[in-house]
Amino acid sequence: MLKAFKTEIVPTEEQKGKIVCSIGVARFLYNQYIACNRRLYKMYQCGLLDAGQKHFVTANEFDKHVNHKLKKELPWINLCGSKARKKALVNAEQAFKRFFAGTSGFPNFKKKTNQDVKLYFPRNNKGDWKIWRHKLMIPTLKQVRLKEYGYLPIGMAAVSGTVSYAAGRFYVSVVVDIDEKSRYNNDLESCYARQTEGIGIDLGVKNLAILSDGRVFKNINKGSKVKRLEKRLRREQRRLSRKYEFRKKKGGKTAAASANIEKQKLKVQKLHQRIARIREDYENKVIHEIVKQKPRFITMEDLNVKGMMKNRHLSKAVAAQRFNHLLAKLKRKAEIIGIEFREVDRFYPSSKTCHACGHIHKGLKLKDRVYVCPECGYTADRDYNASLNLRDAKEYRVA
Repeated sequence: MLKAFKTEIVPTEEQKGKIVCSIGVARFLYNQYIACNRRLYKMYQCGLLDAGQKHFVTANEFDKHVNHKLKKELPWINLCGSKARKKALVNAEQAFKRFFAGTSGFPNFKKKTNQDVKLYFPRNNKGDWKIWRHKLMIPTLKQVRLKEYGYLPIGMAAVSGTVSYAAGRFYVSVVVDIDEKSRYNNDLESCYARQTEGIGIDLGVKNLAILSDGRVFKNINKGSKVKRLEKRLRREQRRLSRKYEFRKKKGGKTAAASANIEKQKLKVQKLHQRIARIREDYENKVIHEIVKQKPRFITMEDLNVKGMMKNRHLSKAVAAQRFNHLLAKLKRKAEIIGIEFREVDRFYPSSKTCHACGHIHKGLKLKDRVYVCPECGYTADRDYNASLNLRDAKEYRVA
């Protein structure tokens, strides 16, 4: 089975320069492709294109344009490998296809300061992506040292992989075809051998997750560690803003001012990344604890996160909880282990329904944290009552 591993690498100065240049070229071609199809789309909307003219340029067609014309005008495009360039164009094409299918918005340009471009390298030769304990072979970059030893499956060759850069650090993500009984595959029956009854999970802002079996996972964003880092982040962001204001007053773009701004931006990026990694680590631990008992099924509500973000009083707290990341990871984990994942409709009144008698308390408000049934007098924590109703829900769809 195919499994992805992501870890940090420690490239040499020469390798760092090659990675940064290649990512810059891939980002440039991505933006060129977006600009080309954006022009065609606007011309099509205005009725300037005839029925016989092309309304959309595919990634293969634009790649031919790059190889036959653009590379002659801009020879520095060759700094990036052909496979990585082609993958960047394919990703841009997929963004347009999702837009035409109505599943996402119109594709945007990728900024240098806030980019998410990864270098893709397939395994073309026998020695590509070979993994040792302390290093691995990356195509065009050759052998690169790993920061963490023994995490990647030693002695195996990856099918493909990507190299990325974020906040001054370099990462590699490899896809390895491993055996189901391998010690690197810790998601199977060996670790989760017990079969228990199904559970319902209610996600919230006060606590991250409340389970129908009584377990409660707290909101890590209320902890002292994250609060301390967020306070430090606000301070560093104010410093960065003051540097920009000082630069505007001077009216020039001196090298010293630009270098100081880049240093401060890197500090802000590192703090953002550190907070995100703490939240991601907590998510993984919560998911492990949920599936550790291997419940027969997991039932959750199909949350309207986009609608919840419209509440300006709760939008920041909702964004910090990363509900979509948690749901996606939990679905994938349940699929691997063999747990049935159920989704209840978002309009199902799980919080307002009494678990004892089934009465729907329409007068229940968001500030009411304890559920008191006006019919039978049943009293319970609001979120725990919702998790019980989700567990016993009769109408659901299997994800």
